[in-house]
Amino acid sequence: MQIDQIERIPLGDFPTPIEELPRLSERLGGPRLLAKRDDLSGLGLGGNKLRKLEFALADAVACGATAVITIGGPQSNHVRLTTAAANRLGLRTFLVLRGDEPKAASGNLLVDRILGAAEVHFVGAEGFPSKAEKDPIAGRKVEELVGRLRSEGETPYVIPNGCRALHSAYAYADCVREVLDQCTGLGVTPRAIVTAVGTSGTQTGLVFGSHLYADGDLAVLGISVATDADVLTDRIDRQLAEAAEALDLADPVPGSLIEVRDDYVGPGYGRPTEAMIEAVHLVARTEGILLDPVYTGKAMAGLIDAIRKGEFTGEDVVVFLHTGGVPGLFAAEQVSSFA
Repeated sequence: MQIDQIERIPLGDFPTPIEELPRLSERLGGPRLLAKRDDLSGLGLGGNKLRKLEFALADAVACGATAVITIGGPQSNHVRLTTAAANRLGLRTFLVLRGDEPKAASGNLLVDRILGAAEVHFVGAEGFPSKAEKDPIAGRKVEELVGRLRSEGETPYVIPNGCRALHSAYAYADCVREVLDQCTGLGVTPRAIVTAVGTSGTQTGLVFGSHLYADGDLAVLGISVATDADVLTDRIDRQLAEAAEALDLADPVPGSLIEVRDDYVGPGYGRPTEAMIEAVHLVARTEGILLDPVYTGKAMAGLIDAIRKGEFTGEDVVVFLHTGGVPGLFAAEQVSSFA
């Protein structure tokens, strides 16, 4: 089976642009930098989850869903885009958010309120990725909602935080094909694509796409924003095996294609670092592009460090995947980092 044979519902403005970053490249004295602008995917202020939701919500519709339940944190980009996409399809959205309800909504949570999720439930303590003791709390709330909605005649569909790994693999393998086509149009061959790694689905898809469409020659560098590299590497390896099995591939995806670095997490998920702040300022002041403090800011910090260490030459072409998340820049807890 081919990915383009799998049912999906168009939600975003694809293909997203790929843009040169000449001033940033010059400032860093490194490779030719390109940005794949998945932050410009359109619906709900854009972001990488829209590609995944095209597959997830196609499955929901096929199941006859009337409501969507999903999980995230108060500043979840996934939750924001799931709510926006469900609105587009006329589905009610029920949100289970880890953490306490803030006194005032800001950032992504403010957008969730504007989008009008049917219900928002705050449970447990905030954290990403959730610690073992926090998962059951959110899970029990989801089960409770599923049971209640069914008793009310609804057909609920549960989308896990970040979407199912299989939907992510399909979505971002297809993104690799898109990037390669765009680079061919520019007359260049990318050496690497750099991405932030949270739940790991996006990197799984990029590695899968490198295997399918570039014979593994496109390196995929993942910059973790929360989790140890070893944990993510093992998770991505399992997810790649699942995707290969689903498409009935003859050859497994080599584990050697997985590269994750956890040197840029700092104090923890969503916690600012000096390198992230520098990266956000540098990209904004050279290219006029805003990064977010949780994902793309830390991913760019990792790329900048790699360039300064000489890992890429001036002859290399490197693609930075802008996964969106800019509403997080305006979350109350982030404002002091940039004030």
